[in-house]
Amino acid sequence: MSISKKRKFLFFFLGLTIAYILWFSFHLLRFKTYKPDPKTSSSHEIVGIYHIHSTLSDGKKEPDKIAHIAARSGLDFIILTDHGEPNFASLKAKGWKEGLLMLSGTEMSVNRGHLVGLGFETPSQRFSENAEQAAHQVNALNGFTIIAHPYSKISWSWGKYAGYSGIEIINADSMLKKNIVPVLPFLPALFIKPGLPLLKMLNRPEKNLRKWDMLNRSYKTYGYFSTDAHLLYKPLFAFLRLHVLLNEPLASDFKVAENQVYSALKKGRFFNAADAAAYATGFRFWGKSGTAKIPMGASIQFDAPVTLNIQLPSGLEQKAYLIHNGKSQPLPPGNPTIYEVTQAGVYRVEVFLKERTPLLRNCPWIISNPIFLREKNYE
Repeated sequence: MSISKKRKFLFFFLGLTIAYILWFSFHLLRFKTYKPDPKTSSSHEIVGIYHIHSTLSDGKKEPDKIAHIAARSGLDFIILTDHGEPNFASLKAKGWKEGLLMLSGTEMSVNRGHLVGLGFETPSQRFSENAEQAAHQVNALNGFTIIAHPYSKISWSWGKYAGYSGIEIINADSMLKKNIVPVLPFLPALFIKPGLPLLKMLNRPEKNLRKWDMLNRSYKTYGYFSTDAHLLYKPLFAFLRLHVLLNEPLASDFKVAENQVYSALKKGRFFNAADAAAYATGFRFWGKSGTAKIPMGASIQFDAPVTLNIQLPSGLEQKAYLIHNGKSQPLPPGNPTIYEVTQAGVYRVEVFLKERTPLLRNCPWIISNPIFLREKNYE
């Protein structure tokens, strides 16, 4: 290559580098995580992370180090889900850690895919590799199960319903592997503002949501945002979170606090949020029939007028949609919004952030769990 061609190539490469730095800096400086009005906070709303792996299976950090990171991230609880049938060592690692409630479940490899078991009493023998049998075993030990990453990695093969409590509607690990190419230009931000590349990799989990809505027509199934964290714990702990609604403040006694969290999850008393875009503290979704309140996750017979109430985090540009049996309709402006129900069905809420954000416009910022209004003859 001649000197003039080398010089041209050098100038081209230098110009491209400068253009990239300017472009990257522009996006980096524009990005921020929004915070709602503090008055929307509640001592009965706790925030945590579901689906985490430690060195007790295929994660990169020890449980206590993970808990340390989580405590410094301002979380109230985390749930380890190390691989095993179950992972007995992981179950022993749970407890209060630096003011953080660290819970332990397990991710089982079963014949249909991967199944997460939570809240169960320690079994005397290993769980079955048959999905239906494993779910029944976990349920018999007062626990519950969640279908993990149903359409990615080891996809779930659907069969007869076996009492599964939940399904992962977003799995961060799967999203990253699926969308790594468009995220590549933003990866250097992981060391400065990690929320930027993480939000860029998200898109609407259409297949998961469609299956979730279909399942809910027949069985109560709760949706989860899952980090599936094996590394990059600190960025992921600010990314996808569960907001759990308790009847009273989280107890200081470990066993009581553990039961509070698992009881709320088993009843669907939680919503999911991409908190890296904006803290979702203060969102609420409930129903009213006469003087009776219908909490999120509840199922009642629809034989009297019902109003659905949606309260959004204040101080943010956002748009809420009511999803009825999988069909979406925009809710009118107002906070809170009251919707008069005219027919039975499964109702949930999706909220889209309208602020300047890297979150794609088709990807919900908040996804609630449903309220089930069943027909009189429903069994």
